[in-house]
Amino acid sequence: MVSRAVWLFRRLEGLFAVYKPPGVHWKLVRDSVVTNLLKGINSASPREPRQQVMFLPESTDGSGGSTELTLTATRLPVLANHPLVTGPQFQKLRVGVGHRLDVFSSGVLVLGVGQGNKMLADLYNSKTRDYTVEGEFGLATEDFSDTGRLIERTTYDHITQDDVDRVLAMIQGANQKALIMYSNVDLCSQQAYELAVKGSLYPQGKSSPILTGLRCLHFKPPHFTLEMQCVNETQRFLRRVVHEVGLELRSTAVCTGVRRTRDGPFTLQAALTHKHWTLPEITAAVRKSCLAWRTPREPQPQNPGPDGMKRKEPAVPD
Repeated sequence: MVSRAVWLFRRLEGLFAVYKPPGVHWKLVRDSVVTNLLKGINSASPREPRQQVMFLPESTDGSGGSTELTLTATRLPVLANHPLVTGPQFQKLRVGVGHRLDVFSSGVLVLGVGQGNKMLADLYNSKTRDYTVEGEFGLATEDFSDTGRLIERTTYDHITQDDVDRVLAMIQGANQKALIMYSNVDLCSQQAYELAVKGSLYPQGKSSPILTGLRCLHFKPPHFTLEMQCVNETQRFLRRVVHEVGLELRSTAVCTGVRRTRDGPFTLQAALTHKHWTLPEITAAVRKSCLAWRTPREPQPQNPGPDGMKRKEPAVPD
């Protein structure tokens, strides 16, 4: 029977999402999760050390008051396998990161443990992401963010909600044409129309960042909030979109915040906050994500054995 620590690790293999706060590097988030998982796994009760039979000398009183030595068979633990000698059973975990977020961005960050790292490649190549991007009119900086070096101030009193919607529709239309081009589908074909209606268009191979959806959620000058759906994006690209919106409106704009609200099937509601980065809660999140990650073309396996027959789940170690 496997040890309880190994059993706990096997239940961790898969994907789960955490919430990355702004101002924190994604590596610190991953390292914090790894530290908590190792602490939880290694705190499980270890297996009893393997026993061995040894013959130990034992003195006994012989005849005439003399002392005799006899060998007595005794069962003793093998010290070479003792936890105090070998140390923690798990000293490192292979935890991969999906679509990364820069230091100033926040939101859903998908992590993979063990075999879940193979699933990260599928998530990276076949899923779109949603963002909520906040902006402010009247300013322009070198890096398109509100923390960059200020290079220009402009007026924004002439901008209306209808103007913003018109510019967003124009930008989305240009990106829709680029999406069809990278999808290797004839623009004038019925197939392109049906895929566009279903929202199933996706770039084949490498492509530049593309917006698949863009709309204004909130408008109260000088502040506004955009919702974006995109593929192959970076957070700098999203900030640049805010900058271009300002230019199209004969003004300027900077990005004041980027938050990822969805990455594939992982939503903001399913992302674990810092206080929930514990072994039991991450294990439960992995189990739930297994159902959300499966697609109709990828039915969930029924835990087959080597001969193709179903096998029972391993029992929980004591």
